[in-house]
Formats: sequence, C-alpha cells, structure tokens
Amino acid sequence: MRIAILSDVHGNPIALDAVLQDIQAHGGVDGYWILGDLAVAGPDPIGALERLVELPKAEFIRGNTDRYLVTGERPRPTVEDCEVDSTRWRSFAEVASSFAWTQGAITVSGWREWLADLPPERRLVLPDGTRVLCVHASPGHDERGLHPGLSEDELGSLLDGCEADLVCVGHTHFPRDVRVDGVHVVNCGSVSVVFPPDLRACYVMLEADEEGYQVHQRRVEYDREAVMEEVRRVNHPAGEY
Repeated sequence: MRIAILSDVHGNPIALDAVLQDIQAHGGVDGYWILGDLAVAGPDPIGALERLVELPKAEFIRGNTDRYLVTGERPRPTVEDCEVDSTRWRSFAEVASSFAWTQGAITVSGWREWLADLPPERRLVLPDGTRVLCVHASPGHDERGLHPGLSEDELGSLLDGCEADLVCVGHTHFPRDVRVDGVHVVNCGSVSVVFPPDLRACYVMLEADEEGYQVHQRRVEYDREAVMEEVRRVNHPAGEY
C-alpha cells in the first residue's frame, strides 16, 4: 500500500503537476490524502481543484483557508488590529482582496459547495492496525499548527486525546517527522508557498503493509518563474506576496 500525502496546494497547479509527475516517476500510489488549503493565494485555483478531484482514491480534508472561502471569515490582521497599528492596513487590504478574488472564482465556477462539504479530519487504519488521523493543522483545530519551534511539551499538549498512532498534518509549510508521547507526527510540508531556504515543493510518500509502515519526505523542483508569470498575467491581487 502506497499513499501520497499532500497539503497546501494554494491554487498552484504548476507545483502540483510537478509533484504528481514525481509520484508517477516513483511507481505511482494506491491513493492520496489531501490535507487542505487547496485554492487561496495562487493564480489558478480552479485548475488546482480540477486536478485534485481527478486523483484516484483521494481523501480530502478542509484547511483554514478553505474555511475562510466558504464562511467569509478572514485571517488576521482584523480591522481592530489595524486601528491599533495603522501600519497593518496594507496587509489587511491585500489579504481581503486576495480572498475575495479566489472566493469569486470558486463561487462562479461552482466549487464553493464542494469546498464547504469537506470534513475537518479523516480517520483511517493502516494494514498493520496503525490508527491514522489526518488534519490540516492539529487535532481539533485548523489553525493551531504543529510548528517546528514548539517544544515537546507544547506538541504533547496539542496531541493530547487525539486517539491516533500516526497524525498527518500540513499548514505550517515546514516538513517534519517527530514522535511525541507515543504519537508519530508527520508534517508533509507544502506543495506551494514553500519557505526558504529550500523552495522545492514538498510531499510525503507513505508505504504500509501488515508488518508496519515507512514515511518518506520528498522534495520536487518546479518552475517558480512560470508561477510568477501566471500571477502577473491574471493580475492576482496578492501578486507581491
């Protein structure tokens, strides 16, 4: 059994295509676990969603930015934050216009209802009996991420009561593979909007059978200049970001 675990595609089908090609080049997989944040920020949210839903045996969960798109909520800074610190108005305007741009695209094209129906988590069992929990950020929360800067005690607190042996997450865009209080945590990183110093797209290959499982972190080059050119072509409001 081979599973590709992806997260944070962020409307970037160019990076997604590079990851999917790498998966096929390494023998393909039996299924996909897609951990949210699918459309916001990139130049082609519809293209990314169309590719994702065509994947065979794919399990999807909702990320925080997917939730924002369907509820109208927005990340910080809030209006109140900007009234306290006027230097944040520019960031507020960029975030608002970026989400509005993507929200319009997914609504007009009929994808809003699909995103609205995504669950916040998936629970699965591997062939050896390993209990798996797939979430976007952390158990029970789609924004409180399992960031590499957290201490072991802080991680343990976020995992407390998760009732899983393996927890698969994204959200922070930082790949990670740690064990805390008997729970194996795997952050598959981000397909898009990857942070320096390594700007390659990230995903995880999970191999499992009746004897156990193995996790392989993967990094894939993609044409970042082509993405930036597409951002300019569509005049995306978050182009500077």
